[in-house]
Amino acid sequence: MLVITRKIEEKITIGNDITISVLGIKGNHIKLGIEAPRNTPIYRTEVYKSIIEENLRAAVVPQDISLLTNEKTEVLDE
Repeated sequence: MLVITRKIEEKITIGNDITISVLGIKGNHIKLGIEAPRNTPIYRTEVYKSIIEENLRAAVVPQDISLLTNEKTEVLDE
């Protein structure tokens, strides 16, 4: 992890197109401004983790495919 000290109104540049600015400090809270291309998703970590967990739950396929439609399939004996 890279640790950088910044003061209010100072910035950090990431790559060619992301800039993070320190907008304010109040107690133990820091207000940041992030400039990035519109197609760059930016999430708070707790929100990002929640999205990942939900995507993993949604990707699980039940053993009984009929559970997807709430219908029971009949097994035909041959």
